[in-house]
Formats: sequence, structure tokens, C-alpha cells
Amino acid sequence: MKKTIFRKMILIITIGLFSQFVSAQNENNAAAIKQIADIVVGISHFPSDDDFATLDAIVADSSLAQGIRDMANAVANIEHVANEEGRGAMEAIQNNTQTPERAKVLAGIIENFSHTCSDAAKAQLAELFP
Repeated sequence: MKKTIFRKMILIITIGLFSQFVSAQNENNAAAIKQIADIVVGISHFPSDDDFATLDAIVADSSLAQGIRDMANAVANIEHVANEEGRGAMEAIQNNTQTPERAKVLAGIIENFSHTCSDAAKAQLAELFP
């Protein structure tokens, strides 16, 4: 009887710790994707030096989702438009059925970026990433 109660307590503690870890990871992903969206809204032809530093930090953070790191890399490589590798990565993100809708929208905007973010895209990002 005591073993059963002890096992249940261990299970509850383990689940609680795991859910806190997942929650923290999701918060980090949310913060990173918001940073990327904010950078995309402000780009004029290519990211600024400060933007590069932020994007490089996101790309180097292995605790973030790969799709978010791919977005940061694609944005870091924008020179008037996303390069071919970046467009391919954004297309893959959009085609992934497990990608959240707002991430798909951001990936589409990055993929089709041309010199600056359109007013419609800025409004859409402001709504999705307040």
C-alpha cells in the first residue's frame, strides 16, 4: 500500500517537473518568434547590426525549436529578399502540419519578403505578435 502511494507521488512530481520544463521552453520559443516578427517588421532591405546580433543568438540557441532557428537564419540572410535556402526553409515550415498557424504566417511573410515588409504584412504581424 505504501509503495503504491509512494509511486504515485513520484509520478506526480515527475510530471510536474516535466510540465514546468516544457512551459519554460514554450515561453522561450514564443519570445524568440516575437523577436523575429519584430525584426521583420523593421527591416529595410537587410537586417541592422543589432538585428543580426539578435538573430545570431536565436540561431545559436539549441533549446529553441528548429523551425524558429530556421526563421532567424532566413531573416539574417535577407538582402532585399530571402535567399533560396531561406525561402526553401520557410516553405517547409508552412507545409509542416504541426507548425502553429501564426508561425506559418510569419514564414510566408519571410519567404515573400521584398525590400521591406508591406503594410498589410505589418498589420498582420502586429495582430499575431502583439
